[in-house]
Amino acid sequence: MRDASVARHVDRIESAIAGSEAAHSALVASWQRSCALHRLDPADARGPQTLTGPELQRARERLDLLIRSAQDSLDRLYQAVGGVGCCVLLADADGVPVDRRGAPADDETFHRWGLWTGTVWSEASEGTNGIGTCLVEQRLLTIHRDQHFHARNSGLSCTTAPIHDHEGRLAAALDVSSCRADLTEGFVNLIAVAVSDAVRRIEAENFRRAFPDARVLLAPSPERGGGGLIAVDRHDLIIGATRAARLAFGLRDDDLRGSLPAADLLAGGPGGREQLADAERGVIQRALARSHGNVSAAAASLGMSRATFYRALKRLRLDAAH
Repeated sequence: MRDASVARHVDRIESAIAGSEAAHSALVASWQRSCALHRLDPADARGPQTLTGPELQRARERLDLLIRSAQDSLDRLYQAVGGVGCCVLLADADGVPVDRRGAPADDETFHRWGLWTGTVWSEASEGTNGIGTCLVEQRLLTIHRDQHFHARNSGLSCTTAPIHDHEGRLAAALDVSSCRADLTEGFVNLIAVAVSDAVRRIEAENFRRAFPDARVLLAPSPERGGGGLIAVDRHDLIIGATRAARLAFGLRDDDLRGSLPAADLLAGGPGGREQLADAERGVIQRALARSHGNVSAAAASLGMSRATFYRALKRLRLDAAH
């Protein structure tokens, strides 16, 4: 016989799906996918699937660059939320956490809930949940307690955001999960802000690591939050762009093979060449500051010759004293 709370949970989901709510509610649409597409049972009491050790290792290897890029941001995010009983999970595009942060005192609880590396949290496996549904819908979302598809997961609150790699492709998800019953809506909103900020830092660091010899510029955009980042080689040709920059300028992979001058792209963007000059000026000034005014060192840090660096100084009306 079903537990009464499980029965209520199942009835609520079945009633919502049977009605017309799926057309107006992203949550109910996910419940519908869980039932109709993935053939899952909300009353299924079995725990989530778990990868073997070698399978998890291969998953980590496939995401190696992004994992390394995420370390500082994972630490910072955990420092912000760990004290209130949350754990931080970095999951791959298949919904498998490959790295995590959590208090040792909470490890047994989180492991029991499946909030652990190697556990499969795809929507196809676990139905509606923070990680899996975020990867399907590719947006920041929170799945709070009984919004989960499986009744056994209804004690969890999960806030998750997608992470895109240096080529603008969906690569991972960043999740903060809690199994505390007293987690307030206000604090969930604060967690969402912290997760969004962490994702931006991870994507930016991953992009810089993917293009270690390039200059990385902030691309202007009328959209709130900026236009993303572009990587420029020593000839001022664009060789990389984040997803935000690709969307802002309509860039495709073919545009990023070293044949598109940065000036030609950004001159047509908001603010035109003036904003490109401002971006370049900032890069030059930061390089000089880091090298304490040493032109040779500043040029080397940007992958430029001294002559090219001096031409940039002249063009931007700067001098080595700036």
